[in-house]
Amino acid sequence: MKIDALDIYWVKLPLAFNFRTSYGDQLYTETMLVRMESEGQYAWGESCPPYVPSYSAEHTTGTFHTLRALMAPRIIGQEIASAQDLLDRLAFIKGNQFARAALEITWWVLDAKRRGLPLHRALGGSRDRVAVGADFGVQDSLDMLMEKIQGGVDAGFPRIKLKFRPGWDLSMVEAVRSTFPDFTFHIDCNAAYTPADTELFRKLDRYRLAMIEQPLADDGMSLINHADLQKRIETPVCLDESALSLAHVQAAIRLGSCKVVNIKMARVGGLTASRDIQALCAEHGIPCWIGGMLESAIGGAICAELATLPNFTYPGDIFPSSYFYKNDIGKPEIVLSGRGEVAASRVPGIAQEPDADLLKQWTVEHASFRV
Repeated sequence: MKIDALDIYWVKLPLAFNFRTSYGDQLYTETMLVRMESEGQYAWGESCPPYVPSYSAEHTTGTFHTLRALMAPRIIGQEIASAQDLLDRLAFIKGNQFARAALEITWWVLDAKRRGLPLHRALGGSRDRVAVGADFGVQDSLDMLMEKIQGGVDAGFPRIKLKFRPGWDLSMVEAVRSTFPDFTFHIDCNAAYTPADTELFRKLDRYRLAMIEQPLADDGMSLINHADLQKRIETPVCLDESALSLAHVQAAIRLGSCKVVNIKMARVGGLTASRDIQALCAEHGIPCWIGGMLESAIGGAICAELATLPNFTYPGDIFPSSYFYKNDIGKPEIVLSGRGEVAASRVPGIAQEPDADLLKQWTVEHASFRV
């Protein structure tokens, strides 16, 4: 299809509360919303990079510049026959996975819409709903955390993720496990620790966690250090920040760096890479699950479509809109379709697109391209 029009919006979305992780406090999500048009049909996509280069080397300022100055001009007015065709046209740019994903994800949604298929069918998924979990950041007190966990259990979420950082670590897990002895939990360290903390992770084995997500720093030794840690603990290590691409996951599997992989579609460069990674992991008996970057309902809906693929077997970080936002820019908002489940699309592509008034109100910068 020929790309006739392309609009890129850098949007700043206010969160409903202060989300606290080892990276710090977050009051807003900054994200890229992309509108792509071909022969009178259009679709929306989303890529949500970190607002500062902490989670990764990428961030919204750089992502927007790369999209506007380098990537969009390479595809506007061009016949793009496939997602791989689009990726090949952008292959001269190294890294910049969030920027690359912004265009590739939107192409997938538009192509599915043009073919009259829900996005998950175009991707090869078969389920009509996916299981999702709850996620709780660092709280002001253990009592507050227990109250939130009880709410998640009562709401029917099948598992809960707990943010884990120095000062909110072993004693927190001990308190949670003593209060909820049989529920499924895992912790997310957001790369806050080093190999010197191995004994801390050995102590966690007794708490029967589903996994430890990204315990160690994402640096040049990351895959080797995680492999060494996995050999010394029983709890499965899950890679997130270090699983940057299909090639990184291939290396992680060869080294034995993990037993689980978190796939964030924008972090790995889009939906094509996400499909390939989950298939590769399936060949090696490594389960996958969908991670989130606090996307709006647009990105969240696309994550749910991706989660219908067969090797996404652990409930994903796909949240009801009301969890992070008082007023989600994406409409219709994401809601639970059952206890701890989100429904896949029943219309071509996805149903979500941004509310026009909120888009105007919250746009930081906008770049428009026409043939």
